[in-house]
Amino acid sequence: MKTLALFAVTALAEIVGCYLPWLWLRQQGSAWLLLPAAASLALFAWLLTLHPTASGRVYAAYGGVYVCVALLWLWRVDGIAPTRWDLLGAGLCLLGMGVIMTATRAGAA
Repeated sequence: MKTLALFAVTALAEIVGCYLPWLWLRQQGSAWLLLPAAASLALFAWLLTLHPTASGRVYAAYGGVYVCVALLWLWRVDGIAPTRWDLLGAGLCLLGMGVIMTATRAGAA
């Protein structure tokens, strides 16, 4: 559960770090948005280093959580409800993440 929460915070940091420059470039937001965006992306990179397993495996498993957090962002920030296909895809991503993380902990080859 701790790993899942860490992945969720990591995903949020990455999404914020990408969303703020999007606001600046596409929505004529202030260039000052780039400062918190850079800080958020630095936080994202640092959070990925907190996992004890191999980086490639962490990135692969993290991707499943990222998809779910991005869909939550779509719903809460962009105001667009995810479709059942979005939810099915997110569920499949989480299933894949579970396989990767469970096999890692079990010591499977």
